[in-house]
Parts: sequence; structure tokens; C-alpha cells
Amino acid sequence: MITPCSTYPRRPVTEPAALVTNPLAWDERRVSHPMRFAVITSRVQDGAAWRGRARRAEALGYSSLLMPDHFQDQWAPLVGLTVAAEATTTLRVGTLVFDNDYRHPVVLAKELATLDRATEGRVEVGLGAGWKRSDYDEAGIVYDRPGVRIARMAEALQILRALWASDQPVTFEGEHYQVRGAVGTPQPFRSGGPTITIGGGGRRILSLAAREADVVSLNLTLSAGTLGPDVTASATAAAFDEKIGWVREAAGPRFEAIELQCHCPFVMVTPDATAVAERMGPAFGVSPADALDVPLTLLGTVDQLCDMVESRRERYGFTYWVVPDDAMEAFAPVVARLAGR
Repeated sequence: MITPCSTYPRRPVTEPAALVTNPLAWDERRVSHPMRFAVITSRVQDGAAWRGRARRAEALGYSSLLMPDHFQDQWAPLVGLTVAAEATTTLRVGTLVFDNDYRHPVVLAKELATLDRATEGRVEVGLGAGWKRSDYDEAGIVYDRPGVRIARMAEALQILRALWASDQPVTFEGEHYQVRGAVGTPQPFRSGGPTITIGGGGRRILSLAAREADVVSLNLTLSAGTLGPDVTASATAAAFDEKIGWVREAAGPRFEAIELQCHCPFVMVTPDATAVAERMGPAFGVSPADALDVPLTLLGTVDQLCDMVESRRERYGFTYWVVPDDAMEAFAPVVARLAGR
């Protein structure tokens, strides 16, 4: 366990140091999670349009505005989220997800604590071990194997939580990070820090998320570093059944307290979902009928989508849904009908 003014021995990279449990006890969290929805977005032409998008998401009943973290054509997440939070009053802001390798955890802890305090606790911190090889290549960052990246992220999470838990100097000696007397100021709005989301698709990262995160975001298995046939095969309903099994096994008694999130990049309100599925099925290597059952897709009329979301909550436990910004308006009737249920 990490505590202020303590020093820890190094551990081998294959065995990351045990993570400190969130100081906010799980019996203080909601155990029966109401349905909620987020918009994931990354860029617009100017600040006025960005503020307008955030205000519109809030007005439509979305709980959160989330941003990815890549070196592609997108706005920088910390700046974008700050502007979105300033433009709104209740909308939560967060990432899906920060790539741990792009920022030192001491720096990230201060930035996020500042934003969390300024927004009175409206920050959701999404963390990931990184996956997109082109980002690393373009920035000249070493692309370590997945196990190393996950171990490094595990240490970073310890440091974040230690800095958020106390305003006393923190010392940490790990395989990947050495922190010697950093002070966690400012402190976040709530004791223990913001909500933590950990996302991924492989067993190791999902098991870590199950043990440590407030929100577990299930995704494709992206260990290859690029999108391809092997990746899309990990998006089938059967694959997600297996992923949920990994989370349940690793979480143990705390499973029911975890909020399960599904990011759906393929969302379309349409009267002919079958026709769309016929075009989409080959991309996932499945039949059109099975394509409609892929958890990353939401295709159909508003009534069909409501039924689909409810049925997937029953099957997988998903109560937190993320849709792309180009579907925000069309999907809003589903949000209006199901949010809070």
C-alpha cells in the first residue's frame, strides 16, 4: 500500500506493485447503477462550436462529455475538457482514455486535481495503458510490449491516488517511476480523488480494472497496436461474454459496485437496421444477424434501440453507454427515455 512519506522496494515488471484501494469506501458508492449516457467527441472548428456542443449534450440529458487521447487531428483533452466544463453546469467531463505513457503521473495528478476542484467534482479520469502504435511512432515514444505498458500504468495509478489522498510529501520507488517527495496540491474536490475509469479489451487490463476502477470500460482487444481482422473478432457478443467473465472473476465481491461502460462507435437511428448490418457484418467477420448483436453497435429505431440497451444491461450489466458525437442528436430520444432508470 502506498502512503505519504513511505518508500517502496522495486518489483519485477511482471509483478506490478499492489495498488492502493480507492479511499472512498465501496459501500458509499451506488450499488444499483442507474442508466447514463456520454458523448465522446474530439474536435470542432472553434471555441464557440465546442462550447455549444458541450451545452447541447448537457441539455439533451447526457451525463458526460468524454474525449479520446491521441496525436491525430483532435483537440488536446485537458484543454478541451476545461472549456467544456466552464461552458456547462452539471455535465461531467472526462477521457476515454488518457494514454498513461504520454504524461508523467505527478504532472497528470496536479492537472486533474486542479480541474476537479475547479468543477466541484465533475471530472471522470479515464486511464489506459496505450495501444495505438502510430501515436508512439510519430512522437518517438518507445512502444513497449503490452505487459510492460500495463505494469507502468498500474504504478501510475498508485501515484495518482497517493497524491490525491494527502497533501503530505509522497515517495514511491517502482520499476517504472520513482517519486521522491512530491506533494499532491491542490487536492481534488472530493476525498480520494475523481472517479477512475479503466478501459481495455484484454484479460490482464480488464482484471486490473476490475480490482481497481470505479468504472470498467470494455473495448476491443487492441494489443496488436492497429485495427484489423483480429481486433474486430474480439468485438463479438461471445467475446464480450468472456470479457465480462474476466471482470467478474477478478472483481470478486466488489463486482456489483462496479459501473460497467460500453463505448459504441457504431450508432445509427434507422428504420432498416438489417440493411446496415448487411454492410457492417463483413467488417466484424460475422453474419448480418450477428452484427446486430455486436455490443459496439447500436442500430435500429428508437424503440429498437431502447430494447437493445435494456437487453444488453440484462446480459452484460452495462449501465453506462458512450456514443459518438455524430449520433448525439438522433440518439437523444433514447437518452430521454432511459437515463436514470
